Amino acid sequence: MAGQRKRYDAALKARVALEALKGQRTTNEIGSVYSVHPNLVAQWKKQALEQLQEIFSSGRARATQEEEELRNQLYQQIGQLKVELDWLKKKSGLLR
Repeated sequence: MAGQRKRYDAALKARVALEALKGQRTTNEIGSVYSVHPNLVAQWKKQALEQLQEIFSSGRARATQEEEELRNQLYQQIGQLKVELDWLKKKSGLLR
């Protein structure tokens, strides 16, 4: 069955990439320890570095979006309560 690629699970990729990011071993040494080609070690390290930035930036964007949604809901509630208060004042004769 020539031509079939070996598949690696995400946990192994993460361990290898983390090991490469630490910089305590060369990519050849890491590849030898985990039985992975050194080119894959370098590729997974690169992917990890690229995705780390996205993880932190998307978290900030998500928090900002949630705050915006909450703010909009609160303004809507304030508006509704103001309309109700004005209606009650009018009906009770306090507002002329």
